[in-house]
Amino acid sequence: MKKRILGVVGTRPEAIKMAPVILGLKNEPWAEVRVLATAQHRQMLDQVLGFFGIRPDIDLDIMRPNQSLTTLTARLLLELDTVLATEKPDVVLVQGDTTTVMAVALACFYQRIPIGHVEAGLRTWDMQNPFPEEANRVIAGKLARWHFAPTEGSRQNLLREGIADSDISVTGNTVIDALLMTAAKELDVGIGLDPTRRLVLITCHRRENFGEPFENICLALQTLAKQNPDVQFLYPVHPNPNVKDVAHRMLASQQNMLLCEPLDYAPFVAAMKLAYLIISDSGGVQEEAPALGKPVLVLREETERPEAVEMGVVKLVGTDCVRIVQEAQKLLDDKEAYQAMARGISPYGDGQAAGRVIGVLRKHFA
Repeated sequence: MKKRILGVVGTRPEAIKMAPVILGLKNEPWAEVRVLATAQHRQMLDQVLGFFGIRPDIDLDIMRPNQSLTTLTARLLLELDTVLATEKPDVVLVQGDTTTVMAVALACFYQRIPIGHVEAGLRTWDMQNPFPEEANRVIAGKLARWHFAPTEGSRQNLLREGIADSDISVTGNTVIDALLMTAAKELDVGIGLDPTRRLVLITCHRRENFGEPFENICLALQTLAKQNPDVQFLYPVHPNPNVKDVAHRMLASQQNMLLCEPLDYAPFVAAMKLAYLIISDSGGVQEEAPALGKPVLVLREETERPEAVEMGVVKLVGTDCVRIVQEAQKLLDDKEAYQAMARGISPYGDGQAAGRVIGVLRKHFA
């Protein structure tokens, strides 16, 4: 009898990081793989699934404009209750720290279905930063049966919380699997960039940066664009109105600041490969960019991914305008400072993480 495995994805980062696991499991003779898309983020999720050739078997289409976290969670739990009762999976796999992950973990717990948590053990030890992700992953961590930790540091975090060592596997991060699969292809950003000018790539979308912190970030980007007319800045703007409206109001008039719609996964990897420097509040970018040899300035005060910071290839700069400008300008002006960060170190994996996740499941089920 094949074991039924339900892989759940809700957002673009989940889809990127789960794709190597889902594709690998489809080649396992003992596994019957089903894919559930909650579509917490509709368009960006569909782009990634299409790129990797993954078609959801179940689609909850849960996204609504500006819905609150309470409404999202309540709707997810109600929909998931029905799906799990119908599907009766032997194990459910979730990835990361989204509201989808937290709701799936809770719904599975209520129905006594074991959970495998990919990218387990990331912690800042501050429930407000990042919000609500820190709470989501702590809840998922308490309810999971298998913990697939990307690093030894993540394993130590789980042990600190009382998780049994036998339930933790250090696998590396599957984002590097997906990145290496993608970066090896011929990629095109799809946007007219000047190959003779240095490129600064920007992403910023985190909920805790909404409001004044994001305005400070935009002021810093505006200043950098004015100070460096020979540098081109590319900012794929998140569709959330809290981001999009402010970014266009404050940055659209800068001639060397190109604002565009969110890039599909492959063009975004192409943009990372072309970038001289990346300024971002994204967790995934903190993992991917160092593997491509790109320095990252992180628009946060703390990170659950300290390994790259400790290795000196990522730097936390927060949301203070003056600090962002100083640190970015230093990398643009000081070749030694730049080379110290652009070392191509990948603390998050070797591209074999999905195989290790599948190996743990194979040993248990097959």
